[in-house]
Amino acid sequence: MRLFRSRYEQTAETHRTTTFEIFFDLVFVFALTRIVEFMAHPATAVTMGRGLLLFLLLWYSWSAYAWLGNEVRADVGLIRTGTMAAMAALFVAALVIPNAWRGDSEGGLPAPLILALSYMAVRVLHVLLYLHVSASRQLSRTLRLVALPGALGWLTLVAGALVGGGTAQTALWVLAFAIDVGGGRFATRYSPWQLRSASHFSERHRLVLIIAIGEALISIGTGAGAEMTRWRLLAAALLGFAVAVSLWRLYFDRVAPAVEGALTEASEPRRGTIAGDAYSLAHFPLIAGIMYVALGIEQVLATLTHATPGNVHGAVRMPGLVALYVGGALYLAGRALVVRLSSGGFPLLPLAGGAVLLVLLPVATLLPALAALALLVVVLAVQCTVERRWPGRLGQQPPARAARPPAAPGGPAA
Repeated sequence: MRLFRSRYEQTAETHRTTTFEIFFDLVFVFALTRIVEFMAHPATAVTMGRGLLLFLLLWYSWSAYAWLGNEVRADVGLIRTGTMAAMAALFVAALVIPNAWRGDSEGGLPAPLILALSYMAVRVLHVLLYLHVSASRQLSRTLRLVALPGALGWLTLVAGALVGGGTAQTALWVLAFAIDVGGGRFATRYSPWQLRSASHFSERHRLVLIIAIGEALISIGTGAGAEMTRWRLLAAALLGFAVAVSLWRLYFDRVAPAVEGALTEASEPRRGTIAGDAYSLAHFPLIAGIMYVALGIEQVLATLTHATPGNVHGAVRMPGLVALYVGGALYLAGRALVVRLSSGGFPLLPLAGGAVLLVLLPVATLLPALAALALLVVVLAVQCTVERRWPGRLGQQPPARAARPPAAPGGPAA
């Protein structure tokens, strides 16, 4: 029994992301690619909304394991075995995502039920593993408080899967998310999480975000297929690459160092709040925005690929443009929320850039597909330039403060 209980290793303040956690992130991003595929066939307002719901569930699962990996090493002993089992369940969920609203099955379980049971397995394993390594009464209390609404949400998710397809399934899954995530957020306000390593937590989110940006590049090949010899497709591919570069710059040039600096310099109780709000909560719209932009780029490339010789200037269908421009606005709004919840500043420039994208959406409907994508690149490039010229308007601490060496770490969380 002593050997079994010792098969985990608590993290230190200097703990960094392990390669095993990066492997977990790759499985998560594979699920993200399946959501984009689900929304693209066909791209409608309904599938885009349902795709966001699927991403909410997956993000909450990933975030839970980011906290677990901050408490103990994810690549040691029983924690590694349990996390690998959760990865397998997440992988199965990703496989059935394109059929998440199809209640029919050919001799097997319906895809919605497989997805619901897989999600349930991921969450149950997380709670059991966290309880196993809990070294404080407060952490055990937090886990119990989170598990109570979680269990009710999981049962509601299964009920929606059994209904199978249509509005009823969507309504029950929305309710399941509200119970699971809303109840969990309320519980942690009463008994907050405690962060052991600020460097690990911020690095974990940086890595998953940059892997998600890679999804925007993958979407270029998905949308164009094997038709990358025509100059319009090559130009669109380069514009898609420019979008990915801009998304990277807008987060990693200034926001990421400033938020990590705020997390590192915060007091022990404040750290848990910043981690839960600025990272677990506010990074969701960031990655959701990337997901929608990836879908929009794919739709642009698909439009150009299937254009006829007499209609090479065809416009992207409205859902694709909404994904492209609203996704960009959502990304900028997510950056504003990250800054607001970490430093308390008022992020004027990201909000202004998001508003510009929303205003330009009607204009983009009048443009050919290539021009609509080029307009997005121009707006994002201008956003990068303006924020570099007037960093104070970003609503964050000056970069010099964010780059200061972190204060001496305190002891382990009680």
